[in-house]
Amino acid sequence: MQPRDDQRGKRGRESAGAAEAIADGVRGAGSGEVPARLCDVAVELLPVTGASVSLHSDGMPVQLGASSAQAAYVTELQATLGDGPCQSAAQSGAPVLARDLTDGRDVLRWPVFAQQATAAGVRAVYSMPLGNETVCVGTLDLYRDTPGDLTDRELRTARLVAGMMTLALMALPRAQEAGDPDDERWLSGLATGQDQVYQATGMMMAQLGVGTDEALARLRAHAFSHGRTALDVARDVVAHRLRFDGE
Repeated sequence: MQPRDDQRGKRGRESAGAAEAIADGVRGAGSGEVPARLCDVAVELLPVTGASVSLHSDGMPVQLGASSAQAAYVTELQATLGDGPCQSAAQSGAPVLARDLTDGRDVLRWPVFAQQATAAGVRAVYSMPLGNETVCVGTLDLYRDTPGDLTDRELRTARLVAGMMTLALMALPRAQEAGDPDDERWLSGLATGQDQVYQATGMMMAQLGVGTDEALARLRAHAFSHGRTALDVARDVVAHRLRFDGE
């Protein structure tokens, strides 16, 4: 067994190496590029095949960036279902490690998500909360095409990337205040997507005579049953291409 000081020194060197890789990965990037760049870094540093980052507001994740189309799709799948490791991590404020979506307790915990994720080629998900001990603002979601766990070292690296992601997100409002046009367009695009979900939910409440939670549940159910994302359905509702009267 290594002496405690040696263990601390080794961990310090590991963190320094990961921090250097993170710094290299985001060097020269604009604020709007940072989330996707950090997702790419996470894939380089960890035994995962994809990564995505999302903000969470009122139970509806808003995706900021992803390393691949597969990662983006599985993140949108969780938003549409309102269920999955990222939702659990956002609610608990603690890492949620779904080690095997093909068998065992992870399948029992998220049966529909597990079936859909494995159909998309994802066998394990590791969701890291973004924020601090009292507030979770989003999640960093790591995807793998084989079942398995993260080692203690890999989990520390994942936490480090999540910490850097949190710092990057905290800096975004300051970048917007500084008057960077690119940042303003990017942040406005995020707000538009979230606003469309809120607007669609309000329209459905009026059409169906139901409360917010039921309207959002109906939107998600419609999206899932038609093989679409919740945001896509929300856009149709807002554009009056879809009504829920009498459904």
